[in-house]
Amino acid sequence: MRPYWLLFLFLFLFLFATTSTLPTSQSSPPMKKPDNATIYRVSKQLCWGCGGESLQFLFAHNMVRAYKWELPLTWDSQLENYARWWAGQRKADCKAQHSFPEYGFKLGENIYWGSGSTWTPADAVNAWAGEEKYYAYSTNSCQAGKICGHYTQIVWKNTRRIGCARVVCDSGDVFMTCNYDPVGNYVGERPY
Repeated sequence: MRPYWLLFLFLFLFLFATTSTLPTSQSSPPMKKPDNATIYRVSKQLCWGCGGESLQFLFAHNMVRAYKWELPLTWDSQLENYARWWAGQRKADCKAQHSFPEYGFKLGENIYWGSGSTWTPADAVNAWAGEEKYYAYSTNSCQAGKICGHYTQIVWKNTRRIGCARVVCDSGDVFMTCNYDPVGNYVGERPY
């Protein structure tokens, strides 16, 4: 029952914080952007018993979702365990490879590889979210030759849970993976 109260609290605080900035006419400024501190507090409450990198992953995802007025994700330890397992498999070669065979996804999954060991969860989420510039909502499509599925998975309307992992590979580079449930990116459906 607790997650539902937290979601209600998040929505109430978020809507209350923006009601004073709602446009009253077409010439009014757009609505206020999400408040980082509020999103962080909600993310921390939805990340039971976790901290550090887990909270960084969750907060970064929930910031992206808040900009599209999507409900925040909650941290899921089973998804985290799966992501940790897959990151452990990639530690030796740091190959940017999904954990499922092509078109065999049972969970949503975003992967990231970075040269060097300083890449953070926020770097990975920002890279995925940066694909928004290639996504056209009006046609529900990605620009030719570009990728935007990482972004649409982050903001997918039905996704509720996330688990991620980061590993420094034997080469000194970084591999990160996030898994999402329920899965998104259904052909012909809009993400939000």
